[in-house]
Amino acid sequence: MQKALNARIGVFTDQMDEAEKTKWILNYCRAMSQEMAELTDSVPWKWWAKYQKFDEQNARVEVVDLLHFLISMAQVLGMSADDVFAAYVKKNEVNFKRQETGYVAKDHDDSKHI
Repeated sequence: MQKALNARIGVFTDQMDEAEKTKWILNYCRAMSQEMAELTDSVPWKWWAKYQKFDEQNARVEVVDLLHFLISMAQVLGMSADDVFAAYVKKNEVNFKRQETGYVAKDHDDSKHI
């Protein structure tokens, strides 16, 4: 679905050279930063402002917006949905191992298999 939406917008993630990939990864990172700000504004984070309310419905929309951009970024990197899932499973295993060992030192090699 995201590939079709991107094509509708004029972004073809499977035809990018390195310069285009760089451009679009940065575009998606910036877009996700903005969506994170919008998500933040869905919760009452201003401890000095009593008028704020938790907007759970909008928070859900912002999470989905983030997912759209994240999927697009994965596609720029040539990742299918199966690739993302497999990488998630492997990285989750790494994260559990880190917690089991106390994660007292950074191991630069523990994620290279992903």
